[in-house]
Amino acid sequence: MGKGTLCIAVLTLNEERHIENCLRSAAFADQVVVVDSGSTDQTCAIAERMGAQIVHRPDWRGFGPQRNHQIAACQAEYIFFLDADEEIGPDLRAEIQAVAASGDDAIWEVLWEQVAYGRPLTLMKSTGGVVRLFKTASLLRYEGAVHEHAVTRAGLPHRLLKAKLLHHSRETVRGSLEKLTQYAMLGAAKRARQGKKGGVLRGLGSALSIFLRLYVLRRGFLCGGEGFLFCYIVAQESFFRYAALKYDAAHLTECVRR
Repeated sequence: MGKGTLCIAVLTLNEERHIENCLRSAAFADQVVVVDSGSTDQTCAIAERMGAQIVHRPDWRGFGPQRNHQIAACQAEYIFFLDADEEIGPDLRAEIQAVAASGDDAIWEVLWEQVAYGRPLTLMKSTGGVVRLFKTASLLRYEGAVHEHAVTRAGLPHRLLKAKLLHHSRETVRGSLEKLTQYAMLGAAKRARQGKKGGVLRGLGSALSIFLRLYVLRRGFLCGGEGFLFCYIVAQESFFRYAALKYDAAHLTECVRR
């Protein structure tokens, strides 16, 4: 593809509830790539019907390797990474298109507008930006199984997009608990590789710190029961990460070897 072209790359695993809205918001891109991690529902059928390019990668090795498959499939000058539970609104779309037309080379972050349990947490202060937009030639790879990070050409400036990215992060309690298990175990495996230690007290300290930061400092208390539940479950993820690091050590060793 030529200059100024844009690829939007999406990761999926059983996302039939979200994928249609997600891809509809990405339809302005020159290329839409879906890297699927082995969905057993209608995710791939819906994505194919909407014209996305499907790459099947069921051999899950973490978020970083899956993002590298997205990079490999990208044929455009710019790449924007979009998760299946996210949507690009009109203002953010205009900003992304302006970047692609500019020819600029940088690392762009975007802030989330969280939606939890059916309620937009608009009164809650953002927890920070997520890096999502790059000039493809300057993005070398992703590293990390969870909370992955991009490795880019040195010396690139960081910039923040003004419009926010809509993120349906927590829809149900059951779904939140399933995500908690996945992220806690991946986070524990990551820390095991780094030689860190876990335990109940360490987990309690981390969980309390995160809860106070989200619920008090970032104003989660202004968002009612939905805000409390969002902050509490994120804190629980941190607790079980350190608990698993100590009490599931044998399992984590197997994860590290793989």
